[in-house]
Amino acid sequence: MEDRTRQLAGIWQLSARLASGALVNALARRANAAGGFATVLAKGDSTAGAILVIAQDRGENPRALERGVGPDGKTALIAVGPSEGESRAVTDYWMRRRQNDPDLWVVELDIAQAERFVAETMLGD
Repeated sequence: MEDRTRQLAGIWQLSARLASGALVNALARRANAAGGFATVLAKGDSTAGAILVIAQDRGENPRALERGVGPDGKTALIAVGPSEGESRAVTDYWMRRRQNDPDLWVVELDIAQAERFVAETMLGD
């Protein structure tokens, strides 16, 4: 039994992650310090809620991003939701997600090179 426990421990590697509330706070503070804008559209679970970022540059081309597992098995930033970047479609998407997941954080971020900025803050690799 002990050998099986060691095997499973190798499969499920735990990683220390910031609580969702702290990560959202860091994202907003960094964006504001860099001359961008961040606002929380919906508050989720402060400890372990998923974080959906609505990224845009000068109010244009909104796209939804969230932290997930990439094809290589590592934590990655993943584009989710509508791909056309229409503001209404992105809003409808996050509102539907929020109805199904009340623990979901939704953060609007308006800053140049938003994907890079979010990856630096949320992935911390």
